[in-house]
Amino acid sequence: MRKTLIFTTISLLFLMLGSCKKEQKDEIIPDHDTIRSHPAEKIDSLTIKAQDSIAREDSLQLVKKKRADKYAIYNGQEYMSWPIKVSDSLRKAFYKKYSKEEIYIIAALNRIDTDNINRRDTIIVPKEVRTDIMSYSPFPHELTILDSIPKIAVFSYPIQAYALYEKGVLVKWGPTNMGKKTAQTPRGLFFTNWKGRKIKSTANDEWILNWNFNISNSGGVGWHQYALPGYPASHSCLRLLDADAQWMYNWADQWVLENKNTVKVKGTPVIVYGDYAFGKKGIWNDLVKDPQATTISVSQMNEVISKHLPEIRKQQKIRELYNEEKQLQKSDKQAETAKISKDSL
Repeated sequence: MRKTLIFTTISLLFLMLGSCKKEQKDEIIPDHDTIRSHPAEKIDSLTIKAQDSIAREDSLQLVKKKRADKYAIYNGQEYMSWPIKVSDSLRKAFYKKYSKEEIYIIAALNRIDTDNINRRDTIIVPKEVRTDIMSYSPFPHELTILDSIPKIAVFSYPIQAYALYEKGVLVKWGPTNMGKKTAQTPRGLFFTNWKGRKIKSTANDEWILNWNFNISNSGGVGWHQYALPGYPASHSCLRLLDADAQWMYNWADQWVLENKNTVKVKGTPVIVYGDYAFGKKGIWNDLVKDPQATTISVSQMNEVISKHLPEIRKQQKIRELYNEEKQLQKSDKQAETAKISKDSL
């Protein structure tokens, strides 16, 4: 009887425990957010993948665009920009499209010689290439302020170009590469003095200067032929293309010395003016965006020249008197020769 009671009690306890566990199991209610987390995770994953794919495609397209721009010709209103250095196909197309005469003009507009074309990243090319370089002049074709001045040369540091005037009329212009930042060409008014067909530089005797015309005897500065890389690179001198240097060698007047030490008559006036934006590309590269980027107005030129006119006129008068005296001596000599010949007869 007692055993039966114990067994019954134990059985009831097991039944109660089982019922309790079942009740607890049935009462577990999963979190509401947990139930919906799986579908949301799938949606977010798809969205992220789609966004990543779009971003990668946009990035790829941007890279392709930058690469295409790097190898493309940029067209402006009157000028084009050719990435000549980075594109073999464009370089070949350039030499195939333009003649030697046209390439010479294009190089001059870029302030370089033809040997330096392939060394430039890009070059500026006119949409209409004319072989008359005077038609591209950034300088005024006439300056009334110079009407009475027989000859004058003007060198502009900002646009790296020179202009030659005869009685106010532009007779020639062209590219120049002047003094680098650490050895800049002095500014101001100078007069040509002595010249030499082929001389050695005083800065380095390995530098041979063709068609050299000195403008500052004490400073050792002059214009001459030398390589034009397209930026100020000289040791203070004024570099020119070979043909230009030769032309100017025969155009300008030398000084006249008295007793080999005293300057009796000065040569052709030369004005060097302005400042160059060192560390930046030459302003002529802006011609693609602005065809007037390098243009110098009449008023700007007048401002540069006017302050030097008194000295220019003074030295011009001295030369005129010297020439008159020389002409008179020549006439007297001819008359004396004629008289001797007549007396002899």
